[in-house]
Amino acid sequence: MIFRILEDQYAQKSADAKATDLRFMQLALTLGRRGQGRTWPNPAVGAVIVKDGVIIGRGWTQPGGRPHAEPVALAQAGEAARGATLYVTLEPCSHFGKSPPCADAIVAAGIARVVAAIEDPNPDVAGQGHARLRAAGIRVDLGLCAEQAARDHAGHFRRIRDKRPHVVLKLAVSPDDRIAAAGHKPVAVTGEMVRSRVHLLRAQCDAVLVGMGTVIADNPELTCRLPGMMKRSPVRVVLDRALRMSGNSKLVHSARTTPLWLMTSSLSEAPAAMALGAAGAQVLRVPVTTSPPPGLDLLAVLQCLAGKGITKLLVEGGSKVASSFVAAGLVDEVWLFRGPKEIGEGGIAALDALPLSAITGSPDFVQRASEMIENDTLTIYERS
Repeated sequence: MIFRILEDQYAQKSADAKATDLRFMQLALTLGRRGQGRTWPNPAVGAVIVKDGVIIGRGWTQPGGRPHAEPVALAQAGEAARGATLYVTLEPCSHFGKSPPCADAIVAAGIARVVAAIEDPNPDVAGQGHARLRAAGIRVDLGLCAEQAARDHAGHFRRIRDKRPHVVLKLAVSPDDRIAAAGHKPVAVTGEMVRSRVHLLRAQCDAVLVGMGTVIADNPELTCRLPGMMKRSPVRVVLDRALRMSGNSKLVHSARTTPLWLMTSSLSEAPAAMALGAAGAQVLRVPVTTSPPPGLDLLAVLQCLAGKGITKLLVEGGSKVASSFVAAGLVDEVWLFRGPKEIGEGGIAALDALPLSAITGSPDFVQRASEMIENDTLTIYERS
């Protein structure tokens, strides 16, 4: 609601001025998405510098989170930045971290006006960046495309405010809400275009998570295998309470090229942890639940991932893992792919302990978008 209020305040500007600003802010948002999945623990910000209606600089947060979008755009603009307008998807930082404050660089460059989509909830910033700009005589307009910017930066917001990543649950189901045939026999629920879309979604997330059931059944790689995007695979996270991961799995074989984090309990065997660590995997110990069913404490898992910098997590696990995250109230967004062919009696339900209506018919979720992908349907839900 707060983002709609900001946008309503911005809407009071003239139609022509708003249309011009909107065009450049939408470009900044598009540029920012180029960094998604690659900038953690920092947010993927986009920035555009405009002077006399001409773009003179543009940038987005670089891999690893530095340099930030603003100095990239300022470097491109050079001396021409003096008197220009900067469009940025998140409030410029005002504190010294591993790089100097972006607000100071903006002041030094002589920028005359900054159009920012939203404030940064990071307590080290939280309005101080805008205050520093205003104190230097720079006009700051806040709130344009605030709702979309909040969605693009959802992982950053969730990690700052709740100390956990933004969780995206991916489900691929048949019309009768099944994900596999009887006996967990895999079936092609959706087509090739959906599989490509899922690989793109992986590239846009910092990490992807599955349970050991999926590893044992499918021996997945969990990488992004789209042409030209092979190096944009997320961190692979496996819930492995008893540390049953085989050293011969595809995940372990690729652990030295694509990070593999195994979440296990403090009771798992130390020799197994040492062997997997020697193969390149990172073993992380978290508490187990104190109530049935037994398993790792999912909130503790998420807090551990956030502590390591993960802001956006894609959950691709089977029905048990998916059901556990939904039941725990830890799902923020759902990508529901639905194929055209029923699996039939005996098939494995999408959610192990819940009906799919726990998402599709729940007041906790609202439908945000829907589209056809060849013969399949994608519906996106977000927490209300």
